[in-house]
Amino acid sequence: MTALTHAHPTAVKGSATAVLKAEARLFLREPGALFWILAFPTVLLCILGSVPSFREPQADLNGLRVVDLYVPIVILLAMIVSGIQSMPPVLTGYRERGILRRMSTTPMRPGALIGAQIALHGAAATLSAALALAVGRIVFDVALPRQLLGYLVAFALATLATLAVGGTVSAVGRTTKITQAVGSLVFFPAMFTAGLWMPVATMPDVLRHIVNLTPFGAAAQALDAAAAGDWPSWTHLGVTALWAVALIAAARRWFKWE
Repeated sequence: MTALTHAHPTAVKGSATAVLKAEARLFLREPGALFWILAFPTVLLCILGSVPSFREPQADLNGLRVVDLYVPIVILLAMIVSGIQSMPPVLTGYRERGILRRMSTTPMRPGALIGAQIALHGAAATLSAALALAVGRIVFDVALPRQLLGYLVAFALATLATLAVGGTVSAVGRTTKITQAVGSLVFFPAMFTAGLWMPVATMPDVLRHIVNLTPFGAAAQALDAAAAGDWPSWTHLGVTALWAVALIAAARRWFKWE
């Protein structure tokens, strides 16, 4: 990230915690963001699960039901909404209004504010995932992930990759309007590759191979495998991790404090 030329004051101990608490209060005052991140994925799961044919085992899905496949998908949807639609406009808005520049002259470093936003949106996506898993299990009898460690690894990498996408979007958008436009351009392909319109496992072979090279397509496959009891493919985990590393590097290179 671009550093300012003047010297930074020494950070005050506990300033990052104070920033996190303040940002958490502001985040909780945004009912729209909370609905789309926390509630909408589970609401969508309930709508899909209410379709009778989606609750019937399918021979071409190895005995799984469509609703079984959609639990990992709505979990990815929560990540995508949080990391790509919700977080970037907030970061760009702070930069556009000069808040990050002003913070750079105080003991409360702007990095603490960005870190707080990343932590809050990551936590919101995690809570949404837990809600979707619980509703899927209780309401639709969707089995909990059988390979829990593999599921957690895939989930962590997917969350990191999503937040890295959001960081890159906020880095390339100079204004809030541009950030929202870029975020929308990224949002819809991300939902497609995550399998929202067609689960990745049901895509034609050529399309599935292409989608598996994207962070969300690879993450969807990794989550599916772990849910079924298998360790996720190292290829899928590796693709997700590589995207995360590359996008974090891009966000750090292009992000400007002012």
